[in-house]
Amino acid sequence: MLLGVRHHGPGSARAVRAALDAAAPRVVLIEGPPEGDALLALAADEAMRPPVALLAHAVDDPGRAAFWPLAEFSPEWVAIRWALAHDVPARFIDLPAAHSLALAAADDGSADVGVHADESESESQSVSVSESEGEGEGDGSRDDESVRIDPLAVLAEAAGYDDPERWWEDVIEHRGPDGADDPFAPFAAVAEAMGALREEYGDGGPRRDLVREAHMRLQFRTARKEFGDDGVAVVCGAWHVPALGRKTTVAADRALLKGLPKVKTGMTWVPWTHRRLARHSGYGAGVDSPGWYGHLFGVPDRPVERWLTKVAGLLREEDRTVSSAHVIEAVRLAETLAAMRGRPLAGLTETTDAVRAVMCEGSDVPLGLIHDRLIVGEVLGEVPDTAPAVPLQRDLTALQRTLRLKPEALERELDLDLRKELDAERGRLLHRLRLLGIDWGEPLVARPSTGTFRESWRLRWEPELYVRVAEAGVWGTTVLSAATAKAGSRALAATALAEITALAERCLLAALPDALPVVMRALADRAALDADVGRLAQALPALARSLRYGDVRSTDTGALGDVAAGLAERICVGLPPACAGLDADGAAEMRGYLDRVHTAIGLLPDGHGRDLAGRWGAVLRTLAGRDTVPGVIRGRAARLLLDDGRLAEDEAARFMGLALSPGTPPTDAAAWIEGFVGGASGTGRPQAASSAGGMLLVHDERLLGLVDAWLTGVSAEAFTDVLPLLRRTFSAYEPGVRRTLGELVGRGPANGGPVAPEAAAPGFGPGLDEARADAVLPVLRLLLGAEGSGGADNSDDLLEATG
Repeated sequence: MLLGVRHHGPGSARAVRAALDAAAPRVVLIEGPPEGDALLALAADEAMRPPVALLAHAVDDPGRAAFWPLAEFSPEWVAIRWALAHDVPARFIDLPAAHSLALAAADDGSADVGVHADESESESQSVSVSESEGEGEGDGSRDDESVRIDPLAVLAEAAGYDDPERWWEDVIEHRGPDGADDPFAPFAAVAEAMGALREEYGDGGPRRDLVREAHMRLQFRTARKEFGDDGVAVVCGAWHVPALGRKTTVAADRALLKGLPKVKTGMTWVPWTHRRLARHSGYGAGVDSPGWYGHLFGVPDRPVERWLTKVAGLLREEDRTVSSAHVIEAVRLAETLAAMRGRPLAGLTETTDAVRAVMCEGSDVPLGLIHDRLIVGEVLGEVPDTAPAVPLQRDLTALQRTLRLKPEALERELDLDLRKELDAERGRLLHRLRLLGIDWGEPLVARPSTGTFRESWRLRWEPELYVRVAEAGVWGTTVLSAATAKAGSRALAATALAEITALAERCLLAALPDALPVVMRALADRAALDADVGRLAQALPALARSLRYGDVRSTDTGALGDVAAGLAERICVGLPPACAGLDADGAAEMRGYLDRVHTAIGLLPDGHGRDLAGRWGAVLRTLAGRDTVPGVIRGRAARLLLDDGRLAEDEAARFMGLALSPGTPPTDAAAWIEGFVGGASGTGRPQAASSAGGMLLVHDERLLGLVDAWLTGVSAEAFTDVLPLLRRTFSAYEPGVRRTLGELVGRGPANGGPVAPEAAAPGFGPGLDEARADAVLPVLRLLLGAEGSGGADNSDDLLEATG
């Protein structure tokens, strides 16, 4: 008995259950990797909750892996559960994973992780066939040119449908619950249709499909000899049914299997998610609406009414007004649409249209929520603890339970207070996993109100992380030992100084004390050989942050502090000559290094006879006063000195006056202004720093007057050249700061505006031009609704009223 199904189809699953009940076979053969036979008994465990997947991976290369996903509404899962419930043997008969993984690596030239090929294409049952119908005769040969057909699309077109998905749902998926007069009729019809298609278009598919079908035929023959022709039921993809019923010789099938490559594999069950089932690539199985399919399979009757009731409940949870009358009206509309469209049952399209019109008032916005929560769903399966797993996975599972961090398919944010031991341990685990390449959590930028004792994470568990865990198992049997080993290996292999300093920071965050000595030795060796100031400047901030994190986490960072201080001293020596003679791009890059080093040195403690802050202040003063240094760096150095209180306002005005003197080229002067009043580069908060520069001009009239005097004296030709630079500088200010500066400049020095070094800035008159002011009075009266033609007698009152 051949039961051709569509993978992950609720109608196919119900039909399989009815056929097995009627036929009562003595053995059930299922399309799947034979290595999974030893794991089939776990499907009866109460702790096993689909969606789940069989995971096969190469033992020597865990990253080479494949999944066979199964949902509650998958026909294969129904067949497995039926066999276990009736004490009937169940066997997987597809090509062994040992061969399929080796073939996939040979075909792709890589060890990519993916869903089993038949699963990823099962929803469309699409195959590649030769353009010449009879060519190849089933031996796997084909032309280079091939066409891609969709058997369902061909059948749907023959039935008068323009949508193959809708045709399949009407014919199979929307069949009622078990109770058809002939439970075998659907499978006979599907087999006949697929046979006609294969006769018309050939066997199709790559040679691997022919190999798989040969292996399945051999297993089918063996089972029939053992249990008899009437005692065997085969559950497989509908496209394979004609191939399994074909009359071929054992020798011919074995010839196709001869010489296949093979790898040693491991197999286990892993949880799966509805979201992964809904993806058409990567790890997905191509099911657009697993939540809807699960609903169709699980409800005993009245699926449309029950579905729309679920939708109403979800919308009510989101504080939308949905009454029972809405549900009743939506049911009526969905059924009416189905009748108008000639469908036996209102499908997802009809119910969605009804929800949009009745419950969402024509808006598509709530439909996104319905799609995510119900049509797809955030269901994450579960597997029992007795399922095989690598030691690292078992340790991780134990840690997740101890720390009360349950893997969830739904994305959520987690705020940690590192002063609490539980939260600190959670943070260490997430950092260790990230170091191992297991990105369960993604760190978020801390909120402005939080300090260094807080961390924020975005958590989401994805099924492929089980592969990453297996892959990371080569480093150790526990998360701690594996992270320690990998950190040491990366430190020895690192070639860039910044890479090692970043690794040191991650080791501190992950609390890996045994890895730090290895990392520190590599860091000291690399730092001693690296003389490039840019690379040293890139490396120092990570070390400074590491020292701060060590203080928060009570970690011994003495050796790290010595290395950081040594780097800072070398930067102080090498930075001034490195800043000379730079072009515009090099100056902009060096300005970023300047900001980051300034922040880092502020975090480093003085000690051991070192006055790092004092030495750095001397370096900044040197940079601010050296003519060979680009203007943007000189301006930034002066600003940093002013912010730290190391430069008096008079000195800052002097530096600005020299930079904006008539003998300075306008582009150099504009660059100096950008460095002095522009935002900090590379600090992560440029907007705040830029606004601080704007507030400096707001509160210091002398500096604003210097800028204003220089700007009004720039020639028209030069102004065109410096305008982009000035626009970039001042556009970073907040709107309120820009507005205040505009008002100050517009008032002029006589009315509280900027004061130029000598006299009023060019462009400002000595007083009010009354004749020009009177010219606008008629317009003002019209706007304000003032009565009378008036004249100059009302001028003062009107001006005072309007400010």
